[in-house]
Amino acid sequence: MKFSSKFSLRKIIGLYGGLLIFLLIVILGDLEPGSPEITYTFAVAILMAIWWITEVIPLAITSLLPVVLFPLFGIMNGKDVSATYFNHVIFLFIGGFIVALAMQKWNLHKRIALKILIFTGISPGRILLGFMLATAFLSMWISNTATTMMMIPILISIINKLEEIIGKKQISKYSIGLLLGVAYSASIGGIATLVGTPPNLSFTRIFQIMFPNAPEISFANWFIFALPVSITFFIIVWCYLYFLYRPAKASWIKIDSESFRQQYKALGKISFEEKIIFIDFIILAFLWLSRSDITIGNFTIPGWSALFSSPKYINDGTVAIAMAIILFLIPSKSSKSKRLMDWQTASKLPWNIVLLFGGGFALASGFKESGLSLWFGSQLDWIVTIHPILIIAIIAFTMTFLTELTSNTATIEMLLPVLAGLSVSTEINPLLFMIPATISASMAFMLPVATPPNAIIFGTNRLRIIDMAKTGIFLNLIGVIIITLATYYLGMYVFNIDVNVFPEWAMPR
Repeated sequence: MKFSSKFSLRKIIGLYGGLLIFLLIVILGDLEPGSPEITYTFAVAILMAIWWITEVIPLAITSLLPVVLFPLFGIMNGKDVSATYFNHVIFLFIGGFIVALAMQKWNLHKRIALKILIFTGISPGRILLGFMLATAFLSMWISNTATTMMMIPILISIINKLEEIIGKKQISKYSIGLLLGVAYSASIGGIATLVGTPPNLSFTRIFQIMFPNAPEISFANWFIFALPVSITFFIIVWCYLYFLYRPAKASWIKIDSESFRQQYKALGKISFEEKIIFIDFIILAFLWLSRSDITIGNFTIPGWSALFSSPKYINDGTVAIAMAIILFLIPSKSSKSKRLMDWQTASKLPWNIVLLFGGGFALASGFKESGLSLWFGSQLDWIVTIHPILIIAIIAFTMTFLTELTSNTATIEMLLPVLAGLSVSTEINPLLFMIPATISASMAFMLPVATPPNAIIFGTNRLRIIDMAKTGIFLNLIGVIIITLATYYLGMYVFNIDVNVFPEWAMPR
């Protein structure tokens, strides 16, 4: 057999190696005598991990393995496995993405980005800040990938303009900083909201699966915790990139902000469609943030869901779908036969991500039902002798550097159930383990394969891997420190965590 490239060789090794390891574990393994389902679940998890990492087949198709293997090996009922693939978290993603697609359809996202750039100014530091600010803000509500894809054409046009005025050689270093700024701020902005990046949504659902009696992680709770982390890291990254990549003062001619204004003017007068979608977007964000009670210490702000007879029936997915449906009802003024949103546009939803979510949720359910998560926890119960803040740092460090080489969503969906089991065995609040792992999954800055934004900016062919690796390794380490401190101090306050008390809702039943 001939291999066309190293890439195909990696896939073939992943395909047959994964199957071989799977069969060896199933036939020869016995992790827990008398409980074969623990061994079988472990075998399925290893097979999925290998196929996810090597991408033998599309990630979404690997995510469907539990539908087949869990019922065959007696791990879970086929009906129960199938049900894990569609739930309120999936609808939160779908609803939010439909609103984002509507923004893109009518160019509202470009208008917002250019307005921010015009507002921030035209000095080197301000241009970098403008692009980073626009990207971070948009990626809080739109997928990191879509945000980066939208920002890159705007950025390239500005870089070309700078090259015309100042010269290619003089601006080459600064252009690398601008590109990295867009990629990094997409990841940084994404962690601030539950819909900003896939690992956040994976966390909320897996946490609910593993601990069904736990208090809800609402959009508002997460926002209150993650926004300060995002802002702190944003400021550090902006200062760091400006320090590394700022152009020489002598070579910088004050750029006229007219280039930004011309691009904004080219969009034309703000349309009726853009106004309505912007209002829908603002209302959606407000409803997400104010749906449930916001408790900070002893102070509680009541949520609007309390106005209904069954507030617990309403979740963030309910809100997302409601505001998405409205866009399908309002007619467009520019085209009488069209609505603000149509199925042709909505069909661009990344269904592969939906299936990837579902596979992670199914795997988490298998970990719990089979007892594998508790088995993992019992193997690592020695970790209780280490101070919790050090455990958090180890988790953040491991996840940050692991996702440099693997899909962050697939990795988080593999490891969160293990961390849940570990927290039960060590009797430490599960949130202290699961939150830092979740945020760290989006904080990989060294390699193009780490996150989609990294891959997109690398695809411009305007920077090398060494540029990204040298810049990113420092940010990875800074990220570990920030996430560790934020989880241990701010997280305890926002989520009412007592490090000395194991919550009753986390106790095995």
